[in-house]
Amino acid sequence: MTSLLELKQYIKRFYIKNETYITYIWKFLLALITIAVINNKLGYMQALNNIAIVLMASLLCAILPANFIVFMGAMFILGHLYSMGIECALIAGAVFVLMFLLYFRFSPKDTLAVLLTPIFFFMHIPYVMPLAMGLLGLPTSVVSVSFGLVISYMLNYFASATSIAKIGTDVEETSNQFQQVLSGIIGDKAMLVMIGAFAVTIIIVYVIRRASIDHSWRIAIAAGSVSLIACMLIGSLVCNTEISLIGVIVGTVIAAALMLVVEFFAFNVDYNRTEKVQFEDDEYYYYVKAVPKITVSTPERRVKRINRASGRRR
Repeated sequence: MTSLLELKQYIKRFYIKNETYITYIWKFLLALITIAVINNKLGYMQALNNIAIVLMASLLCAILPANFIVFMGAMFILGHLYSMGIECALIAGAVFVLMFLLYFRFSPKDTLAVLLTPIFFFMHIPYVMPLAMGLLGLPTSVVSVSFGLVISYMLNYFASATSIAKIGTDVEETSNQFQQVLSGIIGDKAMLVMIGAFAVTIIIVYVIRRASIDHSWRIAIAAGSVSLIACMLIGSLVCNTEISLIGVIVGTVIAAALMLVVEFFAFNVDYNRTEKVQFEDDEYYYYVKAVPKITVSTPERRVKRINRASGRRR
């Protein structure tokens, strides 16, 4: 345990010392992965698949604010969908406009939630996001995670819906295509079930981890995992969707294990040394529960130099 705490301190000190360069690197890698996922799922516009374009876009995202990665990802999606069909680009554009309005209104700092939700979704472990945002975010993170899920299902739909690649010349035919695309995206019951389950889980995890109880984070992880599985099961039965219960359970267990790692780095405290303090001022009485963090001082390396005097033997 001491070795892990020392490693944590080394990582923390290294990040603080090189924060500027590390920020550029993680934004570049996140943008690169995001664009690569979009190109892999869609890829209808060949110009956007050019590695030079991808690298330049990623470098631009690295030097601009993190929210620009979301905007850049939306531009790549709209570019591919425009090549697929203008009605697809219009519908996706309407979704993005709504997303940006709600996203920047309620959770403008949840850039990672919007971007990582589709990435984890295509890695088949999307259940990491509700637990992570419940621990590290706010209840408003429901908005960011929900739009991340909408983008994930939208990419899946457009990746497989090759039958709508051409625009109809007739007004009635074009209207039918719009209706087909809308019903394919909004009418996906599995997406609605997952959005509801993730929203409930985020709120439950957030409320419990904010409670003044011992081991609140671990209790929140356990309760969130159970609620996530239960909500997915109930939603699947009610909406009659084909959601793999085994996949939900395995994915949730993996997500819970990863959250224990997050807890170690973000909230590692010693409940054995909890103190309760009471004091007052002219207007209030204060009852404070203080739980100290587990820290360990990293050993300082000392270099001892030994100089041997050279002499001549007679």
